[in-house]
Amino acid sequence: MQKNQAVSNSWHRYRAEPSFESFVELAVSINSFTEFLIDKGIAALHHASHQLEQVTLALFNREVGHPLPQTALDDLSERVGALARMTHAHATATAGLIEHCQDTHHASPASVRIGQTWLIARDRADWAGLEAQLGYFGMAAGFVTWDQDLPDSAGVAPLLLLDMSSLPENEWRARIQALRQRFGMGQLICLGVRSDFEQLQQALSGGCDSCLLEGTPPHAIIEHIMELNERHEQEAYRVLIVEDSKTASHLIRRTLQENQIVSEIVNDPRQTLNALKQFNPDLILMDMYMPNCTGVEVARIIRQHNEFLSMPIVYLSGETNVALQVDAMRLGGDHFLTKPFNPVFLNTIVMSKIERYRALRRSMYHDSLTGLLNHSSGKNTLDMLLSGVTHEGGFLSVVMMDIDHFKLVNDTYGHPVGDQVIRSLSWLLKQRLRKHDILCRYGGEEFLIGLPHTDAEEAYTIVDRIRHDFAQIKHPYRDTHFLATASGGIATYPLHQTGDALIKAADEALYRAKRGGRNRIHSSDD
Repeated sequence: MQKNQAVSNSWHRYRAEPSFESFVELAVSINSFTEFLIDKGIAALHHASHQLEQVTLALFNREVGHPLPQTALDDLSERVGALARMTHAHATATAGLIEHCQDTHHASPASVRIGQTWLIARDRADWAGLEAQLGYFGMAAGFVTWDQDLPDSAGVAPLLLLDMSSLPENEWRARIQALRQRFGMGQLICLGVRSDFEQLQQALSGGCDSCLLEGTPPHAIIEHIMELNERHEQEAYRVLIVEDSKTASHLIRRTLQENQIVSEIVNDPRQTLNALKQFNPDLILMDMYMPNCTGVEVARIIRQHNEFLSMPIVYLSGETNVALQVDAMRLGGDHFLTKPFNPVFLNTIVMSKIERYRALRRSMYHDSLTGLLNHSSGKNTLDMLLSGVTHEGGFLSVVMMDIDHFKLVNDTYGHPVGDQVIRSLSWLLKQRLRKHDILCRYGGEEFLIGLPHTDAEEAYTIVDRIRHDFAQIKHPYRDTHFLATASGGIATYPLHQTGDALIKAADEALYRAKRGGRNRIHSSDD
């Protein structure tokens, strides 16, 4: 509601004092709201906001006089008003859901993120395997046929899995549009769609969020759902502004703030290195020409430090000489924006560069198969967490968990199936553990788990339930399935004082569990 209110306020300010500057403010607020809706996956509102953004950007030209022509004003007024009404309707409808989600005693992380799951098909038996796997990962699905209406208990933001293969193709668009209209905040996934342009076009234009082609196995559907709904609360984007003009730097900061981008200003380029180390930005926005130093010189100095080699640098300058721009980027820059800059374009460039930079960093620190922290990152994170617990006091439990007889799984069913078993355990751990817990693929089929403010008894209860539920998962193989089990070992601070000591003690407890028959959890003090 606050984002949409900012759009309405900007529109009213423009109507009161029509100028290029107030129109820029309107365009930036609309862009910010559109980005917010994309991030939250609110498809129905995003469609309306995106159309408003496109109309506004088409008028974003200094040659267009202000106030705008009456036809353009009327069109914008109607679109802003319609978006406000739609936003209010969604906010009213979801007030109860949001209140429920904020009550941590009544909502698990999985249920808040995914919402209720419903499968719509002709024959429930066709999807028995998928329903079973959904249940393993905390997403037990309700079922209705295409001839039945979803009950009111489905809520306002369900996850709907639509078996399109069981529906006549000429009904697709109308059926999807009806569901999208009712569940504007829900997520619609079409299943059983052929790799056919017309079918995909019907489904996507009707309002579904994504399509999974016919023959997609249940485990791949589960993986898609989890990737679609993993909306981690990531840290705000951070930008270092290196600009000698205080007026220009504060204008840039204000533009970035519209998209909740945190910024730090350096007016003296000689302080850039210190600011980089203290502020730890995701991107540098830098003026090309500053007293006693050029942006290219600063970029070359930055690139002498290995930790800043991949950090994106975007130049801002009135320089229009293409040859100089090319040289500037060749000597350490990544992009060049000409002043005066389009604020919407500036935000878009900054956000896309940061997304790629963070994706690169994520690939460096996370395991590619599971998305969990890799070995070195997991150990480093454990040491940092232990330092905090040592300072604050309390417990920290470390768990080493390992899939039993995993070599036999690989030898019997093949390495791709073995990889899927590893992913299944990682998904289960993600679903059951808290966001501030450490979750790391330590190596092969072994996982490192860190549970802050959790004693050995509490850790045992948590991990043993995960062990029990993992043993129930049916892993598909050709026309049949097989089961797998896992064992674990627990060690707890302050009984073990260092990260290495905790890992060693938990590992020893794990091997006692293996020798004791597997499919069990042991503690270091057993």
